[in-house]
Amino acid sequence: YYNRIPQWVEDWNAGKPADKYAGTSWKLLHDQSTYLFGKTDDRSYETALPGYGRTFPHPYGKREGKYFTTLLTISPAGDELTLDFAKALILNEDLGRDGVTDYLSVSFSSSDYVGQLFGPSSLESEDNILRLDRTLAELLNFVDTQVGLDKTLIVLSADHGGPEAPGYLKELGFEADYVDPKGWDKTGAIEVLKKRFGIGDELITKYFHPYVYLNRKVITEKGLELAEVERAVAEELTRFDGVFMAVSSSALSVGRVPDTPLIRSILRNFNPNRSGDIYVVFEPNRFINKFGKLKVASTHGSPWRYDTYVPIIFAGMGIPAQRIDRLVHTIDIAPTLSLIVGAKPPTGSFGPPLSEVIGKSN
Repeated sequence: YYNRIPQWVEDWNAGKPADKYAGTSWKLLHDQSTYLFGKTDDRSYETALPGYGRTFPHPYGKREGKYFTTLLTISPAGDELTLDFAKALILNEDLGRDGVTDYLSVSFSSSDYVGQLFGPSSLESEDNILRLDRTLAELLNFVDTQVGLDKTLIVLSADHGGPEAPGYLKELGFEADYVDPKGWDKTGAIEVLKKRFGIGDELITKYFHPYVYLNRKVITEKGLELAEVERAVAEELTRFDGVFMAVSSSALSVGRVPDTPLIRSILRNFNPNRSGDIYVVFEPNRFINKFGKLKVASTHGSPWRYDTYVPIIFAGMGIPAQRIDRLVHTIDIAPTLSLIVGAKPPTGSFGPPLSEVIGKSN
C-alpha cells in the first residue's frame, strides 16, 4: 500500500479528464433502427433521472452540476474514463517491463449501473455493451503495443449477474414484480408479534438488502431473547407475498439451518459482526427497487441463478480455444493465477485451480 497517492495519479486527476464530457450527451453509437431494442427506448419502468431522462440522447449537463460525475458513471463515459486511467497506470508503473509478473485488475462497472436504471434488455444496455466492446478492444490493443499480448494472460469475468426488469418480464408473460419491505412493520402479522412480546414501538426498524434489522434496543430493554424474536419474525416473513425464505441470523451463527445449496449461499454472505438480524430471500423474479429516493428498474443481490451466472474467460499463454461446460466459480480464478505464476494462493482463497487452464497454459 502507498502512504500517499503517486504523483502521476495527482497529475492525472489535475488534468480533469471528466471535463471533456461537460455539455455533451450520451448518444447512440449507430442508427437506432439497427438495434434489437431500437423501438423500445421509452419504457415506463425505466429510471428517469432529472435532466438525464430515460430516452436518448442522455445529457450529462454542466461540469458544475451536482450530479455530473454520477451521470458519467451510469453511461459508457464511466468505462472510458476507467480505460484512460488504466492506460496511465500501465505507462507510469512500467507494467510488463521486467521479468517479474505484474497483475492489473480493471473494473468496467457502467454495465452494472446502466442495467439497474434501465434493465438489461434496454436500448441503453445494448448501446453500452457495444461501446464496452470497443473499450475492451482499445485496452487490449494498448497492452499489445506496450507489453505484447503474447506476454499477457487475460481473464474476463464479472462479480455478479443480473435479472431482467419485472416490466420486461411481464411483457414476455412471466410473473414478476417489485417488493417493498418498508411497510412490513405495520402489517397485521408483525403487530400480533409486537403484542406477544410486549413491544409498543417498531419491531422492524429497517430493511437493508438483504437483511431485516430489528429494534435491538427495545428487545434488550424487554429482556427478550434475540434469537427467539428473530425466529418468530422470520416465520411470519416467510408467509409474506414475494418472500421465499427468511432465515434468523442467530440460527446462521450456530449452524441451526439445513445444509442446502441455497443456505450455503446465504452463509457465504453472512458475517456475524456486520450482518442484520434476518436474511431475506425473495421469490424468483421479485425484487426491491427503492433505495432511499432512488427507484431502479432492476437490481441484483439474490442467490438465484440469474444473479450468479457469469462468464469466466481465459485468453493467452497458449491456451487453445475451448468451451468448458461444468460448474465453476469466480473464486477459482485467484488460485489458478497463483499456480500459473508460481505463488501461494491468497490467504482467503478457497476455490480449486481450474484444471483446464493449468493443463493447457504454457
